[in-house]
Amino acid sequence: MYFFEWGCWQMHLDPEDAQKNHKTLDRKIETKRNTHYESEDDEEQAASCQCVSQTPHSRGPIYVLNDTLLEMRCGIGEAKRGLVSIITLGILLITTKSTIAAATFSLQAAGHSQNPDTASWGALFPATFFTSIAVTITWFYFRYGFRFSRLEMFTSRHLLIRFNRKTQQVYLHRPSYCGGIMTLPWKGVTSSGAGERYSIAGGVGVPLFLYWSARVTDTLHPVSVWVGKAGNNQAELRDEWEFIRRFMDEGPQSLPRPRITSHFPWPWQAFTPQFEGLTQYFRHASRGIKVGLLLIWPAFVIIGLGHWASLLLCWKPRWPKLIRQAGLPGKPVPPQTTLASYPAHIQERLRANAHLWAVRPGKRPEKKPKTGARKQT
Repeated sequence: MYFFEWGCWQMHLDPEDAQKNHKTLDRKIETKRNTHYESEDDEEQAASCQCVSQTPHSRGPIYVLNDTLLEMRCGIGEAKRGLVSIITLGILLITTKSTIAAATFSLQAAGHSQNPDTASWGALFPATFFTSIAVTITWFYFRYGFRFSRLEMFTSRHLLIRFNRKTQQVYLHRPSYCGGIMTLPWKGVTSSGAGERYSIAGGVGVPLFLYWSARVTDTLHPVSVWVGKAGNNQAELRDEWEFIRRFMDEGPQSLPRPRITSHFPWPWQAFTPQFEGLTQYFRHASRGIKVGLLLIWPAFVIIGLGHWASLLLCWKPRWPKLIRQAGLPGKPVPPQTTLASYPAHIQERLRANAHLWAVRPGKRPEKKPKTGARKQT
């Protein structure tokens, strides 16, 4: 589930040696440098301040909504959550069975060794064999596989985004290996729901996208986050963004009251995300596709069970005390996350990659027309 956030964070921290070994690095750097200018960033921020919908509506999940706070689920890939859990549980099952078999044969070998008249070789070999399997799998899993299991198991149950209209700040709750908890300014955010011009894939199959450029974050790298459920069309994302914008700029009084979702891992929370952003597709799909979907329903059940297992093996995310009290009378305003908020080794790697995310000054230069003379035949 956290693959995208983990990949983005690793990309920000990609060491220089690894960059030099990448054959297409120079081309990617040049492409990145030429894709964002200050004028474009200003236009996107201005567009995000405008009203884009007369029907603000949030499809959730929303965990907190009051006069001060709006807290929602964020992250992309919620529908795919469960795949890693299934593989992890399979590995744990094999390891457990091997351990039980090794213990059983070891006890038999120990019992035979106490009786001189009975040979213990028949139990000693399988005991050694199953012990070797259990130890080998356990070592490889904790050495190479556990980091991937933690992308959806043994970690925070959800990625969260909290909007605080009193402090005019946005807080991100993520594990440390995905960037950690961050405090960002509300002013300066851009959104894929600000209009058709900024939409991603027409809003189909992706959640609302929020973005803070490197010139806004003061951390030498941009921050991106996917908010809420995957959309069926761009209109849903515009309604979602207008709901958030009006909450932060005007308050919740004029907004429709959404359903508040519990953090408790109910089973239906594991199955419904598989169908987010697919309502329109299912509705207009041909009869053959609908029949095919009915035939593969066991796959949806298996993924859903893996999703539920991952929810049960995770814990409810908890905000730091400073953020929980933000906006209350007499309580301090959390400081914005800056480069100095990270450990020294993280700061060093962010500085090394700062040129990748720097916003170019001024406007994008106009493309020169191609004036190549045709060859005479």
